[in-house]
Amino acid sequence: MAIVDVTVVPLGTKTPSMSDYVAEVQKVLDENSDKISYQLTPMSTLIEGDLGDLFDVIQQIHEVPFKNGIERVSTNIRLDDRRDKQVKMEDKLKSVEEKT
Repeated sequence: MAIVDVTVVPLGTKTPSMSDYVAEVQKVLDENSDKISYQLTPMSTLIEGDLGDLFDVIQQIHEVPFKNGIERVSTNIRLDDRRDKQVKMEDKLKSVEEKT
């Protein structure tokens, strides 16, 4: 199980607001909720699942702005792939909370 922090940034939009694009990305994530879980944050989206599924979903959400008429998209990905044990997003949070 891996965790990805992903941000999709459409470039050349008419306004500085990104919420319409984020909402469209969330629809794609909902459509894939049988194979991944996700958490929206104020600055990015965290996605959790098998690595192959994550890359598939990342490609899908990267395409969202293009499908909405944007001609350039910058997608930033940060990947945490731990292989010695299976750790979920909430496990990582709980580990820190237990130490405070």
